[in-house]
Amino acid sequence: MKIDLTETTSSKINQALISARRAVGAPAIGMVLTLVIVTDEENAYDALKAASDSSREHPSRIIAVIKRLSRSPRTRRDARLDAEIRVGSDSGSGETVVLRLHGELANHAQSVVLPLLLPDAPVVVWWPQDSPADPAKDALGALAQRRITDTYSAEHPLDELAVRADTYRPGDTDLAWTRITPWRSMLAAALDQQPAEVVSATVEGESDNPSCELLAMWLADRLGVPVERTTSGGPGLTAVRMATKNGDIVLDRADGSLATLCMVGQPDRAVALKRRETAELLAEELRRLDPDNIYESTVKFGVDRLHQAGSGESAKAPAPASDKAPAAKKAAPAKKAAAK
Repeated sequence: MKIDLTETTSSKINQALISARRAVGAPAIGMVLTLVIVTDEENAYDALKAASDSSREHPSRIIAVIKRLSRSPRTRRDARLDAEIRVGSDSGSGETVVLRLHGELANHAQSVVLPLLLPDAPVVVWWPQDSPADPAKDALGALAQRRITDTYSAEHPLDELAVRADTYRPGDTDLAWTRITPWRSMLAAALDQQPAEVVSATVEGESDNPSCELLAMWLADRLGVPVERTTSGGPGLTAVRMATKNGDIVLDRADGSLATLCMVGQPDRAVALKRRETAELLAEELRRLDPDNIYESTVKFGVDRLHQAGSGESAKAPAPASDKAPAAKKAAPAKKAAAK
């Protein structure tokens, strides 16, 4: 069911939502959170589709905020709110409100969104692209317990990673980090099977790919070893090699779908490591809304510090006394870090 409202208010939108739920027999009590998407008209369709697909796992009220700023002084003063309401089969397992803010109203999106939030439910804000420099201080980001950005969509992803590190607040996360969860899990499992001390590592992937950089920083931070970052033709992240005293552990994915895990003393194994869709990434991030301390530690490690290894300097993390423990104990942090 779809309802279009022009030149409306938040109060009228709430009334229309109640009427629509009654008409299709869809109660609001089954929704577990409010997902606010801040996007533009060009990217709204893809973002809403991903959010709708993820709502099948996390029933939610989806609020898409599309700002339509005008350069004309006259039209800038013509503040107007248009809304589209989708309930039932048109909105996954929850309900969707698409807000189009015109004129000066676009600068006060939080005042429109606040009355539409589900009561006593967590709020998540997602910027598919053009995320603010400091999401926690953004007017909409301040309403949320969780703030999701995507450095992959930035014009300069590595510079964006540095910004994410400088402005990190508990509750921030990045879909570039979510993309490497299967890789982190597989590498941690490999260290469980081959509990040898890791002395160095190499991460291979596309140039300026933030997921590759984050994986390299995670290894350097958690294992306290030099990590070299090399480039390949992709797609995305293609290989990780960890050198141990017992031999190399290699996880190689050349085609973006199927990877091969190679370890000394064991047969090569095929591992499913496909590149996941945005809806899967979003659903993973919505499973837990508490701060991601491993992401915080990784992103603050720093891309510049990681790339010091390429200039002959050590990218080794400051090693506490416990880092001199046997190899079996050194593998434990990687296993814990893989869990979200």
